[in-house]
Amino acid sequence: MAAGGSASRRAQEARRQERLLREQWNAARQEAHRWEAASEGERRVAAQLLVLTERGWRLLVDRRWPGTRAGNVHMLLVGPGGVFVLDIKNWRTAPETSGGRLSAGGEDREEHARKVLAMSRTVEGAVASLGLSPVAVQPLMVFAGRRVDATLGLVRLLGEHEVGPVLMKEPRRLRPEAVRAIADLLERAFPEYEASTVAKPEKPRPPEALPSGDDGLFDVEGLRDAALEEAMRAPIEQWMTFLHPDQVALVRRNWSGPARISGPAGTGKTVVGLHRAAYLAQRTTGRILYVTFANNLPRVQSTFLKTMSPAVASRVDFRSLHQWAQEFLRERGVEARLHGDKAETAFSLAWKHTGRDSLLAEIDPVPSYWREEIDHVIKGRGLASFEQYATVRRLRRGTALRRVHREAVWALYETYENLRIERGVHDFNDVLSLALAEARRDGAAESAYAGVIVDEVQDLSLVGVRLLHALVGDASNGLLLIGDGQQAVYPGGFRLTEADIDIRGDRGQVLRTNYRNAKQILDTAIAVVAEDAFEDIDGTRTPGHREVDLTYREGQVLHCVNPTLTEHDQTLVEALLALSPAEQGDAAVLCPSIRAISHYQRLLTRADLSVCLLEHYDGHPVPAVKLGTYRRAKGLEFKRVYLPRHDETITSRSGSAETETERRQLARSQLFVAMTRARDLLWLGSVRSS
Repeated sequence: MAAGGSASRRAQEARRQERLLREQWNAARQEAHRWEAASEGERRVAAQLLVLTERGWRLLVDRRWPGTRAGNVHMLLVGPGGVFVLDIKNWRTAPETSGGRLSAGGEDREEHARKVLAMSRTVEGAVASLGLSPVAVQPLMVFAGRRVDATLGLVRLLGEHEVGPVLMKEPRRLRPEAVRAIADLLERAFPEYEASTVAKPEKPRPPEALPSGDDGLFDVEGLRDAALEEAMRAPIEQWMTFLHPDQVALVRRNWSGPARISGPAGTGKTVVGLHRAAYLAQRTTGRILYVTFANNLPRVQSTFLKTMSPAVASRVDFRSLHQWAQEFLRERGVEARLHGDKAETAFSLAWKHTGRDSLLAEIDPVPSYWREEIDHVIKGRGLASFEQYATVRRLRRGTALRRVHREAVWALYETYENLRIERGVHDFNDVLSLALAEARRDGAAESAYAGVIVDEVQDLSLVGVRLLHALVGDASNGLLLIGDGQQAVYPGGFRLTEADIDIRGDRGQVLRTNYRNAKQILDTAIAVVAEDAFEDIDGTRTPGHREVDLTYREGQVLHCVNPTLTEHDQTLVEALLALSPAEQGDAAVLCPSIRAISHYQRLLTRADLSVCLLEHYDGHPVPAVKLGTYRRAKGLEFKRVYLPRHDETITSRSGSAETETERRQLARSQLFVAMTRARDLLWLGSVRSS
C-alpha cells in the first residue's frame, strides 16, 4: 500500500474512533451523574472508566473492604488488561513523589499509598482461587482534576485524563470469559454498599439537564489515540497470567529455607518461576536474581516479565550463570581471563601428549568424551585431588571406569591444567570457581539479593549451584531451584546434598499437570525416553515413563520420511511455506547441532523464508521462523515445531561401544526436550532409503 493510502486509512480510523468515543462519553456522563453517593471527582473518573465498559471491561464502584470494620474500596476494574484497584483522590494540591514517599502540599501522604496496597493484597487473595497470578492485580491512585502519570513502588499515580488512555493501552492478559468470572467473584467478595447503588429515576435525566461542561473534562484525543493504537496494533506474544490455583499457591508461599519445584516437561515450572520473581520483587526491597544456564533464555524471560509485571521488572536481574559470574568478578576486582579457543587448544595438546596413547583411547578414542569428563565431573564438581575423583559417583556417566582409567583421566586433567595456566587463560569452569571463592570470602556476597531463582537447575554444575547458594544461604524465601532431571541436556550431574542444600518437607514441590503439549505430541516424546530411568538432583531414581495429567488434547504429529536428504529438505520447506506469516512466527525448526543450523539457515533463506536464530530471539514477536539447537530451545515453547532428520542422533554411532549407550541416552534426552517444545504440531522428518 502507498504511503498516502496508509495515512488516509489511519485518518479514517481515527475519525471513526473519535465519533464512537464521543457517543460513549455522553452516555457515560449521564450514567455517572446518577451515582448520588459519589463526589463530583469520582463521577468524572467513573465516566472515563465507563467508556472502557463498552470495550469488555467491568467496573465495580464503592465496595466493602472485607476484613475491615468500615473500609471501602472506591473502584475495582476488571478487563482485558487485568484487575485494577482504584483509590480516587480529590486533593487540593498535586501529589508529589520524592525519596520513595508520597506527599502533597508539604504533608506526608504515605498512608494512602499503603492503604491501596493493602486493598490490592485483599483482591489478590480473592482472585487466587481462580488461578489468577498476583502480578495481574495492580493498584492505582487516580487524582481528580489533575494531570499525573508517575509510579511509587508498585502503585501507579494517574490523573483523571490519563487513566482511560493508560488502561486502554494495557496489553491483553485476560480473555472475555475470564473477565466475567473474575468480576463476578469480586462482586461477591467485595459487597456493594447500600448507599452506593445507582439511583434509578423513573425517567433518565436528559443530556441538557446535566451540569454544564465541555470536553475539557474528557480527554477525547488521548482516548482516541489509545483506541487507534489498539486497533492498529500487530498481534503480540502474550504471557500467561492465569495459573492453576495450586501453582498460585506456590507463587505466594512463604518458604523457611531453600525450596525446589520439579515436574515433567510442560507442567509450567518456568511460568511459576517468573511469577514468583515478580511476587518477591513486589514484597521485598532487595533485588531478585533469576539465573539459568543458557545464554539466550535471560533475554526472553526478561521480556516476558516486562509484559507480565512492568512495575517490578527493573528489580529482577536476568542472567546466564556464567554472565553473572563474570560481572560479579569484575565488580570485585578479580580478573577472569576467559578464552575458550586458547583453552580448547590447551586441551587438544594435552590429549596429544597424555591421552591419545593412554588407556583412555581403548575406551573411547574421541577426545570430546574425555573433555566432558574433565568439565562436568572433575572441574564441574570442584574436585581438588585424585582421591576425591577416584571414589566419586559419576552421575549420568554410565561408562564404568576402573581406578587405572581414572588415574589416566587425572593425568590428562593435570596436563591440561598446566598448559592452560602456561597460556594464562581460564575456561568456563574456572570462572565459576573464582566466583565461588570470592562469594565465600568473608560472606562478601551474602545478602546481595533478596532472592535467587534458578531455572533449569539440572543443567548447572555442582560448583555453579554452590555459588548461587552462597548468595543467599538458607534464608527464608532465598533460594528457589526449578528443574527436571529428565530434561538434562548435558553429561554429568550432582546431588543437592553435595551442595549442602537441604530441601525439607513441603519445600520440595512436584507439578504433575501438563499445560503445554497435546496428548499425541506428549505420547510421542515420552516414547523416546520411556526406557531411560534417571536420577534426579534430589537422589530419587525415576522411571523414564511418568504419568501426567493433561489439559490440552488437540494436536498433531506428522512423520515425514523421504529417501534422500534433498527430498526431505524440500518437504520441510514446502510445509513452512504453506503457513501464513503469523503461523510462521509461531513455528520453530530445531536441530541437534550447530552444523545442522548452518545448513537449514541457508536452506530456508534461499526459499525466501524469514529466519530468526534463537540466539538472537528476545521474546518479542517476530514474523519469522525460529531456528536453533535443541539446547537453545530449552525453556521455550512454540505452536509448531519441526525436527528435520530427528532420528539421526539417536541411531548414529560415534566413539566406542562402551560409551555409545551413554551418548545415545543423552541424545534421547535432548530429542525429548526438543519434542516437548511443541504445543499444536510436531513435524518429524527422516531420511531413509527404501
